[in-house]
Order: sequence, then C-alpha cells, then structure tokens
Amino acid sequence: MSCDQARQLIHKLQSLNPTLHNSDFLLTWDQTDENLRAVLLVAEILENLYAANVSTRVFDAGLAVSNFRDQSTRTRFSYAKAANLLGLTACDLDESKSQIAHGETVRETANMIAFTAETIGIRDDIFLGYGHAYMKEVAAAVDEGFRENVLGQRPAVINLQCDLDHPTQSMSDLLHLQSEFGSLENLRGKKIAMTWAYSPSYGKPLSVPQAIICLMTRVGMNVTLAHPEGYDLVPETIEHAGRFAEENGGSFTRANSMADAFADADIVYPKSWAPVNVMQERTELLKSGQSDGLADLEKRCLEQNRSFMDWQCTENLMKQTRDGKALYMHCLPADITGVSCDTGEVDASVFERYRLATYREAGHKPFVIAAMMMLTRTRNTADTLQQLIDKGTPRRPS
Repeated sequence: MSCDQARQLIHKLQSLNPTLHNSDFLLTWDQTDENLRAVLLVAEILENLYAANVSTRVFDAGLAVSNFRDQSTRTRFSYAKAANLLGLTACDLDESKSQIAHGETVRETANMIAFTAETIGIRDDIFLGYGHAYMKEVAAAVDEGFRENVLGQRPAVINLQCDLDHPTQSMSDLLHLQSEFGSLENLRGKKIAMTWAYSPSYGKPLSVPQAIICLMTRVGMNVTLAHPEGYDLVPETIEHAGRFAEENGGSFTRANSMADAFADADIVYPKSWAPVNVMQERTELLKSGQSDGLADLEKRCLEQNRSFMDWQCTENLMKQTRDGKALYMHCLPADITGVSCDTGEVDASVFERYRLATYREAGHKPFVIAAMMMLTRTRNTADTLQQLIDKGTPRRPS
C-alpha cells in the first residue's frame, strides 16, 4: 500500500457527490449510492495512509462521544480508534454515572454532551422498536441546539448498531468482500447466504442479518436469507431487500434450510438471531423490569433453539458451496462448536480455516467509522485527504 494508491482513490472520490456533510449516518437504506461508495473509498484511503505511516489527524481538538447501551468489544474499540485516527478524543458516556440515572431527558443529555463534540456514536440494539427511534431523538435534539445557537456546531450522530441496522458492521463486511473479490463490480451476481445458525444463547439482535440483506442487494448480489420457521426479521427490512435486488440487478430469495442456502454460494454468513416476536416480548419485559418473565422467556427460547441444533455451519455444508470454497464471514464473536460452546453456529475446523479472514473483516471497522466521521464533518473530504498526503506527517516514528 502507498500514497500513490491513496491518490488514485481520492481521484475516484472526487467524481462522487456525497451529501453527508453536516448530517448523520443512521441507516444504510436511507443513504444514497454515492454516500455508500464515498464511505468505502474514504475508508480504503485511510487504510492506505495508515499503512504508509501518514498521519490522518484532521482535528486539533474535539470529542467523539460514544454511548454504548449494550455490550461491545470490536465496535467500542473501533470507534475509539477512529476518533484517535482523526485527532479527536474518544469519550464514553456511562449512563449509570450520569444524570440520566436521575431522570435527565434525552434532549438535555444530547445537548450537554454536544458542546465540544464532533460526533456522537450510539449503540442501542436491545429494545426492538426503540433503538433507531432513540438515535433520531438525539439527532433532533442537537438539531434544535444548533438551530437555536445553544451549540456552536451540530455534531453528527453515527449508528454503532440499533434494532434495525448495523451499518458500521455491514459496511466493513462490504469492504472485506470488495477486497476479497477485487472490486464492487466483481460482487455482482455473487451469491451470499445469510443464514440463521444455532446458538446456546438467546436474545441476539436482528440487526446484522437485516443489515446484510439490505446492503448486499444494493451492489447487485444474489442474496439468500434462510432461517427456521418463526425466526423472521423485521418486515420492513425484507421489503427493502426485495426492492434493492430488483433495482440493482441482483436477487433476493428465501430458503427454509441451510443446505438450500449454501448450495453454490460464493459467501456464507451463518449467524444466530432471535425471532421478532421474542425481541418484542423481551423489550416489554426489560422495560417493565419483569425479571421473572425474562427468565421464563429465556427458558422457552433456548428450548426453541434446541429444536434447530442441526442449523450449523459444518464441513459437509461447506462442501456444497461454489467449488467447496465459499468465503465464510461472521461479525464475531462466533459460537464455535467445541471451542466457545459444546454446540454452536460453526464447526471449529471451518472457523479455524477462516479465522484470520474474519479478523481482517473486523479490521476494516475503525476505518469505516473514521470515514463516516470525516464525511459528516468535512465539507470537501477529498481535498482534506489530499492535504494530509501533501503534508506527509508521520503517524509514528519510523
């Protein structure tokens, strides 16, 4: 990787007309094709500059505030790394240590943390029907603060995973696929199997499969969604995937077995999730603090999962893919049979064969988040990146 490659990518970026400046990045399906391509290009440019030891600090001051309302490893550290790459200070909001615990409103909290913030990253994937709505409420609050001259600037709100979408993950996945297959154009007509897989745990969000089916159909891929009966996704995401497939020359089909989905697939993405009705019931129980009800729901759901223990990514299933060599993908952590659990989503031998590839897949995320930050906070991102190359400040001592 070199600055010459970065310059070539900047030239491609200059041909686009992204509209992300002074806006948010919440759902991929609300973004234009040019905005999505701009994020991929900027992320790739930042990766090149990082590898070439060129500093990408474009801010002298400012905060990148995060609010993780659910547990996180990869996305939490990726957000902090993205902030650091651009010269911002990552600052995590712990709601239990804030006045939110004493009843402070969303509108007030949003403005109080936004005084010196360039971005506000939020993960809120626990409550179905509430996560995306919460992010929109924060965005509306900082809109008002900026409009009424409370805030000197309007920070961007970035979705680090909600109940509907996981854009930083799916965009990282798409960048990984672009790298593996050579270009976005080469992904057209490729089959990706997004399948449910058995897990000995329950309550896993639906946002990853929803993100995958809605984004990969945007680039003309043939997407197959497979899950046992009853493990449905949010209906609007199914509608989006079908429409995007029709508009972009790909296809969106559904299957009721992993074998059907894996047949001749170029990429497989076996991942567990909870049914929509379970997440709806879980949300109401969590909101009302009914611990006994939650324990009963978990017991029922784990029993339901055990009815589909044969939904595992095995060596035999992998042999049914295109030439037996489909690319395995996972957002991590995977439930690995014989490693992290007795029986899980994927055979240990399959995961081990693709383990380093899944790490590379995850490694794109800091740069994707940094790209979202740059595009929402800089008016002419291509010029800003070119200035970084021209300046050539080393990222670290050589």
